[in-house]
Amino acid sequence: MSEREKYFLEIADLRKGFGKGDTRQEVLCGLNLTISKGEFCVILGPSGSGKSTLLNIIGGIDSADSGYISINGDKLEDMGEKALTAYRRKHLGYVFQMYNLIPNLNVKENIEVGAYLSEHPLDVDELIHTLGLYEHRHKLPNQLSGGQQQRVSIGRAIVKNPDILLCDEPTGALDYNTSKETLKLIEDINQKYGNTLIMVTHNEEIRHMADHVIKLRDGIVRKNERNTEKISAIDLEW
Repeated sequence: MSEREKYFLEIADLRKGFGKGDTRQEVLCGLNLTISKGEFCVILGPSGSGKSTLLNIIGGIDSADSGYISINGDKLEDMGEKALTAYRRKHLGYVFQMYNLIPNLNVKENIEVGAYLSEHPLDVDELIHTLGLYEHRHKLPNQLSGGQQQRVSIGRAIVKNPDILLCDEPTGALDYNTSKETLKLIEDINQKYGNTLIMVTHNEEIRHMADHVIKLRDGIVRKNERNTEKISAIDLEW
């Protein structure tokens, strides 16, 4: 791995707070870390630890008070609004706890929405096969289970062929077995397409399937380690 790939995503002295005066709360307190290209990184921490705020800043949804995030050598803080919008469209995919599918579009059409945002999208039909949704491709979201809807959401994000796939508690609304199936799908997608994958979760067991584990508490990195012996998602238990 080249130095550029090793430091693909660099976070330097990142700080973020909300409120003013006596009510101000510091959420990120000088984070420093790097994430390599193609890595599956899990960010752990209790509620209020700053993990979702960090994900939103990486995604260009929110901005930091100070410090910077650099992706493939480009600093987000140096981008104007137009460049930042183009960056989000071309380079990022988002998977959230809530699926946010378009109710009057079927499975294939919902995924195609993501494809329209990319200059180099993946083949939609091939991806639908990978997602295990081909026989459901003409169904509307309300005709799908929760797990199937989350698969469509993942498909919509990944069809853009983004450099970075951001996942915010993607299994939070799913039952145990469906959660494991969804995690296995995310694992397979990371291995097949090589996207850098960053997942925020409160589930400690998910750390075992990741390449890189970051633990936050009170806006500070408490642990920053890489797994030498990963466990497949299908073998996780909690």
